Amino acid sequence: MTNKDKFLNLLGLATKAGKLVSGDDTTVKAIRKNNVRLVIVATDASEGTIKKMTDKCEYYQTPIIVTCTKAEISHAIGKSRTIIGVCDNGFSKKMRELLKDE
Repeated sequence: MTNKDKFLNLLGLATKAGKLVSGDDTTVKAIRKNNVRLVIVATDASEGTIKKMTDKCEYYQTPIIVTCTKAEISHAIGKSRTIIGVCDNGFSKKMRELLKDE
């Protein structure tokens, strides 16, 4: 099992645990309230979307990762999404560790 698989499994667990916010507006609102520990954007999101989220995250000092395709993310969380916010420190830390090792 690759780290990417483990990462996607963790996304599924975080979804079941209710520790994710997903979608553009919901994630941005959560970033503003400082509720998000990590933002994940699909690699096949539009350039505008990636830039918007990167700028938001820089301003609010929130870590951001552009990884996995929209299909992979959507499959992992059971909803069609391009942007996800992880609201839990534990999940966020583990996900970043997994992707660092790739």
